[in-house]
Amino acid sequence: MRYGGPMNDVAIRAEQLTREFGSTRAVDGLAFDVPSGIVFGFLGPNGSGKTTTIRLLLGLLEPSAGTAQVLGHDVRRDAAAIRLQSGALLEYPGLYERLTALDNLDFYGRIWHMPAGDRRARARELLEQFGLWERRDERVGGWSRGMRQKLGIARALMHRPALVFLDEPTAGLDPIAAAQLVDDLDALVVSEGVTIFLTTHNLHEAEKLCRRVGVIRNGRLLAVGSPRELVRSTDGAHVDVIGTGFCDRTLGVLAARPEVSGLNLRDDRLRIELRRDAVMAPLVSLLVEGGVAVEEVRREHATLEEAFIALMEREA
Repeated sequence: MRYGGPMNDVAIRAEQLTREFGSTRAVDGLAFDVPSGIVFGFLGPNGSGKTTTIRLLLGLLEPSAGTAQVLGHDVRRDAAAIRLQSGALLEYPGLYERLTALDNLDFYGRIWHMPAGDRRARARELLEQFGLWERRDERVGGWSRGMRQKLGIARALMHRPALVFLDEPTAGLDPIAAAQLVDDLDALVVSEGVTIFLTTHNLHEAEKLCRRVGVIRNGRLLAVGSPRELVRSTDGAHVDVIGTGFCDRTLGVLAARPEVSGLNLRDDRLRIELRRDAVMAPLVSLLVEGGVAVEEVRREHATLEEAFIALMEREA
């Protein structure tokens, strides 16, 4: 089964993509599409197959079964063409710490056979985009990790690729640096129309940045869709009722309601986990009739992080 269906403009299409290492199946029959011009989040715990999938899509590993097309090229036959049109920031930024920021980008521009004028213009464009232009003549060995990550992404974008793979780009960054980098990536998609294939453990980051996400565990794809679709698919909404007078009898009646999937009472706050499309008004009435003095009711939709955890628990 493919998640996502046919699209007119697809950057990546995987068809039962599989990779085995001996008796271990690291990637197991992945089938999904990534539309062009979006950030696609690829989410999963450590060891789930995320990095192996990236290496398959870049043609650095050959599939054991199935195939994929990246930017219209087959990963088995046209791996060199895929890498020419793609950028990647994987485990390391790929920077020369004794060189300045400008010299790093110029070096990579030479590798891509960019003319001198184009190299200079593109380097300035990217350094300004990431807020690094004023630091262009500094050796990057003395830079913070966040600044080096930004420069690493600029390096991956130097040759104007249509597709960029970013493997945990905000890992190890402080919250301020991570938030700034997310904003930079969001602006980049708008300004350049690039497609970004992003792996991350930061679910808040993925919810903010990604138009579509895929969730993988033990090499198998569990779900693909927009963050909102994944949240809806896991029922995840809850209501916090703040008040006094909660009693076992009333809570028992409430827990038996078909629209309620769980209750958690702590002090004067009752959290009611709701099933999809549940209506709250009858539940509040039930509490009031049971003697609860309700002071406040707060309904919140689940986050992508809660949906992700629910998927992990469902497949455990």
